[in-house]
Amino acid sequence: MTDPLLETSTSPPDSAHYLRAVTDMAERCAVVTQDAIYSANGIKLVDKGARIDSRLYDRLVQHKLREPIDSHLTVENAVDAAALATAAQQMLQTSALLRLMVQSLSAPERLVAPLRFMPLVGPIAFKLTVMREQRPDLFHHSLQMTLVSLFLGIKSGMGERECVPLAAAALLHDVGVLHMAPQWRDRKNKVTGAERKHLVAHPITAMLMVRDAQVYTRAVEVAVLEHHERMDGTGYPRGLAGEKISPLGRILLLAEVVTAFFEKNTDMPAQQLSLVLRLNHRKFPAELVAHVLPLLQDGPGHDASEALPAGEQVGAMAGALVESFKLWDRAQASLPNDARPNDAAGPVAFVDLRLRALQKALAEAGAHPDQQASLIEQLQGDAAGLAEVAFVVREALWQLENIVNGCQRRWPGVLERSLPADRVVADWCDQVRALMPVVVAQG
Repeated sequence: MTDPLLETSTSPPDSAHYLRAVTDMAERCAVVTQDAIYSANGIKLVDKGARIDSRLYDRLVQHKLREPIDSHLTVENAVDAAALATAAQQMLQTSALLRLMVQSLSAPERLVAPLRFMPLVGPIAFKLTVMREQRPDLFHHSLQMTLVSLFLGIKSGMGERECVPLAAAALLHDVGVLHMAPQWRDRKNKVTGAERKHLVAHPITAMLMVRDAQVYTRAVEVAVLEHHERMDGTGYPRGLAGEKISPLGRILLLAEVVTAFFEKNTDMPAQQLSLVLRLNHRKFPAELVAHVLPLLQDGPGHDASEALPAGEQVGAMAGALVESFKLWDRAQASLPNDARPNDAAGPVAFVDLRLRALQKALAEAGAHPDQQASLIEQLQGDAAGLAEVAFVVREALWQLENIVNGCQRRWPGVLERSLPADRVVADWCDQVRALMPVVVAQG
């Protein structure tokens, strides 16, 4: 059975957001057309040899282009293999996460070597240059994730030649983000419900861009598509599980989480990541996690008593989590018998299954919701113990928000409240979201 996502040959059109990034970059870097640019219906929009600037944006955005714009452009000081290797070397010196990995390798130069051999055709180099110039945060993330992926590949026994396609997949996994709206850059911006389809689409967009380059293997395309999958089937865009995720895809999905955790968390990131990986052991490949956990035992961080909220605040966070489970029990009980859904794959079943899995994971972590209040009381004065509980509760609340987002993304009808079951789920989602600001303010 063929997968429609993998078999599609339709290239993503250049979005208005990407065209804006290109023309804005052209104000600071010399961007020149190496061929004339035509619209899909044959209208010449820009002559060969023309210098691109922001004034061309309005003309370009009004037309669907015959080919992707970056197939016709050159830019000065473009990203190349040497530039990637130099940036990687600098990152190995400055990144706390990468320093941990370098310390565990007998030959740390192996982390950089594959970058020198990675194919970089013109359009790919151009995209990476746009990323470096217009989205330096995304470029930094992509390069750091590449080095984390290579660490996992080396630890798994991959040779230098095998690491080249791994490096390509990791470096290009987020090129699809260049086509997303600017508000996605703001971590405080909460986009929910049907709007999350743009987030779900970016691995597909990236995969198609990689395919268009016509220099990377099928394994690279697949890994790019899979970098947000999860071993328990809760990821996206295809919801694959276990062995259905490719070997390179498994490396990327773990490397993405590890990299993002150190980028987004300044307080005790190593300890937090260690707990997240243990709490979510079904989501990540165990054989790869085993290479990461030993690095985190003595990771950089602050004293737990300074970095975390006080006991009362941890209690409030745990209380919000417990209340969310109770709200769901009451929501299910409120459904009349004739309104109970028979669809085992519907939103009610989805929420119930995910909450049961979360409760089980919390129990395995020694922090079942029913036990958290007494546990916190017993740990008063024990900063390290409270730190562990706080990390577990924070992760559980994040998982809870993921359940709400996943429900609204998969069943947009829930937001319309057209059926009794939809109303129950929608009301519960709203109640859970109402608890979140309290947790954020106190946590």
